Amino acid sequence: MKRSHLPLNALRVFDAAARHLSFTRAADELAVTPAAVGQQIRALEDVLGVVLFRRTSKGLELTDEAGAGLAALRSGFLQFEDAVQSMQAGQSSLVYTIAAPREFFAAWLAERLGAFRKANPQVRYALVDGEMTDFTEANLDLAVRWTEGPGELEGVQLGAADWVEIGEGDWIGWPGDPDPCGKGDGEGTEDAKPPIIVSDAGQAVAAANAGLGRVRVPVLLAQGLAAWDRDDLAAKATPCRRAYWLVAPRPQWRQKKVRDLVAALTAAD
Repeated sequence: MKRSHLPLNALRVFDAAARHLSFTRAADELAVTPAAVGQQIRALEDVLGVVLFRRTSKGLELTDEAGAGLAALRSGFLQFEDAVQSMQAGQSSLVYTIAAPREFFAAWLAERLGAFRKANPQVRYALVDGEMTDFTEANLDLAVRWTEGPGELEGVQLGAADWVEIGEGDWIGWPGDPDPCGKGDGEGTEDAKPPIIVSDAGQAVAAANAGLGRVRVPVLLAQGLAAWDRDDLAAKATPCRRAYWLVAPRPQWRQKKVRDLVAALTAAD
């Protein structure tokens, strides 16, 4: 079949219907009616000369012929996305918009971004404070988050999932510590609040450095900001469910400029 004759719209409808195994849910995704989805599928079956779906007592099911071509079709759509993104890139390939907690930027990220820009002097950065910044609203390329995993995003963990206790005296509470009173059960309560509460891990480290108390913070952060020996901090670190993750939605994650920066940051880790 000639490229000019490829039924691209029908193939897009087929991909959606195959993912959902439902004409109705495919129609919702594509903002058309279920009848329109059915018409596109029947037309595609006529063009290809094969049956793509069969109805069973359990619902819609792919035929063997449909399943055989699905992986290649989806790979092709991903390549289409890459081609479009490459054409749209322009000067945006020189600019990275990154959201990260300001303390993490100071302790770990700034040095590595500096090294990447030294090797790529044409690169520019737009830094946004706040790990939960919305990707679409802020037009982000990447974000750093202190979390248990990437969730629905693509991501890579930065450093070990460890934290460490620093300082002496009363506990210092901050939002990222689920056990702000140091009881060891991970359950802070309203009746047992720590005497000092700060808004983020950076302030917690500063408070511990100033002798205001003790706190548990990510070891990656402590090694960059705390007034203690890096090797001693690493030796005292204990496992934590959370870690710093570098994340982005899949389309951004697959962009060449993002892959280049991710590779540089993780290589320096």
